[in-house]
Amino acid sequence: MKNSNRRNFLGKGLAATAAVAAVGTKTASAQDKPVKKVLYKDGKKPEKAPMFNSTVTFGNLLFIAGVGAHFKGDIKAHTKHVLDEIQKQLEGAGSSMEKVLKCNVYLAHGEDFSAMNEEFLGRFGLEPPVRTTIAAAWIPGDSLIEIDVIATT
Repeated sequence: MKNSNRRNFLGKGLAATAAVAAVGTKTASAQDKPVKKVLYKDGKKPEKAPMFNSTVTFGNLLFIAGVGAHFKGDIKAHTKHVLDEIQKQLEGAGSSMEKVLKCNVYLAHGEDFSAMNEEFLGRFGLEPPVRTTIAAAWIPGDSLIEIDVIATT
């Protein structure tokens, strides 16, 4: 089979990219590798395996599972409650709202978008995270909103 110029170019390009990447890379030891750590609410591991963990770190990344507001109320009250809870979890893990990189917002009703934004605006500092917002078919409990985030520590 004939070796095309394109294939030849791509092969050289990949090898060059790998060589450049290797120059700036230090030798990784076992202690340099990121480790997954679960942060339990009461500080101790539950006896049985949970359905999911609410807060996990991996290296300097912090993942917080979806937080909802399980009480009767409007979208503004639910959004404020959820953001307050996320802030507590972030701070408890050594992070902050300003260190959030990615935020996913799930709304029970798409028409709540504007009112949710009124509570959301400014909660993450002057440089908010990237965000995805969708109207979800179902959110557990009475919650009108659920938010999950990825942050740095």
